[in-house]
Amino acid sequence: MTQLLDRQFVQKRIGEGGSGISYAEFSYTLIQGYDFLHLFRTYNVDLQLCGADQFGNCTSGIHLIKRLEDANADCYSCPLIIDKVTGRKFGKSEGNAVWLDANKTSIFDFYQFWLNQSDDALEDYFKYFTFIMPEELGQILAEHRENPGARLGQKRLGYEVTKVVHGEEAAKQAEKLTAFLFGNGKIEDLSKDDIELLAKSFPTAETGKTLVDVLAETGLASSKGEARKLISGNAISINGVKATEDQTIFALSLIKKGKNKFALVK
Repeated sequence: MTQLLDRQFVQKRIGEGGSGISYAEFSYTLIQGYDFLHLFRTYNVDLQLCGADQFGNCTSGIHLIKRLEDANADCYSCPLIIDKVTGRKFGKSEGNAVWLDANKTSIFDFYQFWLNQSDDALEDYFKYFTFIMPEELGQILAEHRENPGARLGQKRLGYEVTKVVHGEEAAKQAEKLTAFLFGNGKIEDLSKDDIELLAKSFPTAETGKTLVDVLAETGLASSKGEARKLISGNAISINGVKATEDQTIFALSLIKKGKNKFALVK
C-alpha cells in the first residue's frame, strides 16, 4: 500500500488540488501485477514486454513473483510511439491503433493507415517500422520533399510496413487496390483475391438490390431518403460512373460516395 501511495501519478491525484482517483485506477497496477503472476504460474512466462508508460505496472508483477514464488522475472519496456501531429501515443485507448491481425484490421485498412501519416512523421516511422537502410531512406525522403503532394514517402512507408506484417504479395495487393479505388481502374481487372480483400475492407451487399437499398444497407446513407438525396446530388458513382437515378444492381459493382467512402455489391 505504501508503494502505491508513493507513486507520482497517485500523489498528483490525491494530493492538494488533485481530482481524486477511482479504485479501479488505483488498483490497476495490482491487477496487472497479478496477471503477470498468473502467466508465470500457468505458462512459465518470466518476461513481459510493455510500453514505457506501463513499466511501473510490470514491476508490480516482478515483485509479486519474487515474493510469492521466490523466482525471478523481468520486464522489457519500449519507448512510446507518439503521433507528432496530435501528440498522442499509438494505442487502443487513444483510438488510433491498428491490429497486426488481418481479421481485426484488414490489409487494405492497414496499408491506408500508413498512407495517411503526416510528412513530419515519415522519417521516424521508417526507422521504427521498416528495414530500409539509412542511405535508401535519405533518397526516399529527398524525393518526397521535391513533391510532397505526390505522397511518395507515405506510399513507400505503407508498402514497406505492410510487407513486414502481411508479406510482399499482400503489400502489392493493397497498393493495387488503392490505385484502383482512387484512380481510373476497372473492376473487371481485379482478381478474385482482390475482390475478397475489398469485401473484408468495405461494407458489402448482394446483387439484385436497388442502389437506394444498397446505400441504406451498407451505411453509406442513414436512410433511403438520404440515399435518394445523395443520388440526386451526384454524390454517388457506380464503377466510376455517376449515378443519376435509382437502379437495380445486377453485377459486381463498387459503389463510391464522395471521395473516399465505398461499398461493394457482389
